[in-house]
Amino acid sequence: MGTFNKEIIFNGAATALITPMRNGAVDYDDFSRLIDAQIACGIDALVVCGTTGEAAALTDEEHKECIRFTVEKTAGRVPVIAGTGSNDTDYANELSKYACEVGADALLLVTPYYNKTSPKGLVKHFLSTAEVSTKPIILYNVPSRTGMNMTLPTLRELAKHERIVAVKEASGNISAVAEIASELSDSLTIYSGNDDQIVPLLSLGGRGVISVLSNIMPKETHDICAMYAEGNVTGARDLQLRLLKLINNLFIEVNPIPVKAACAMMGICSEEIRLPLCEIEDAHREVLIESMKAAELL
Repeated sequence: MGTFNKEIIFNGAATALITPMRNGAVDYDDFSRLIDAQIACGIDALVVCGTTGEAAALTDEEHKECIRFTVEKTAGRVPVIAGTGSNDTDYANELSKYACEVGADALLLVTPYYNKTSPKGLVKHFLSTAEVSTKPIILYNVPSRTGMNMTLPTLRELAKHERIVAVKEASGNISAVAEIASELSDSLTIYSGNDDQIVPLLSLGGRGVISVLSNIMPKETHDICAMYAEGNVTGARDLQLRLLKLINNLFIEVNPIPVKAACAMMGICSEEIRLPLCEIEDAHREVLIESMKAAELL
């Protein structure tokens, strides 16, 4: 695989973008405004077609068009990371090749869900996509969604590939992240996949977060990372803790149900979401509204 200086895709906060929808279709007008607003507020990168973007409920055509649109709209202002992972390796490869061709800066690949696999199969799965990709890859570990945890031995093997440069850690297991950081910090950048653990992961050498919160608070999410990077650990911690109730309430139901409701309340997009996800329960909406008011969003 040769020598390769592994690049850092971004430092700071990347938004796991919602996919605005209206009347059963992707609403590209709202999507366009969302992207511009994110960049204007200082976000460091954008992730399109991740979990928060309802990638699993998009048609193949929509998935590709959302990636192409985001790349074109962003126009190089910040890196665009395309979610192209799948539990079908051939499909992941097809999507990944497309994202590379239309100019995505990097790929986000989730571990296979439902059919899952063995550690050996996981390595083969990701290496297959790494071989067809021309862009750097962030692996995505989210066992609560996939029923599968990516362990240190697996990451050790995958980190040998020149295009596998980072991991988005959403296991919630700080001890496991510490193990990864202690052994693989030279070959894998670590990003938090949990908004409630940004500062802890930064303290272990992480470079930032791929965030749900930043759909509605891009500046503040960026600021948590920026303050930490500047040495203002207390400021970063205090901001994270001030927003903790809102962060937790953005997961009061399955993501992205609450964040889409929050975006609708703020006039960012409609609340429309695709089945099997449905609108937020009334009682949960009230709880979400309270924490948004406390964060001065409403």
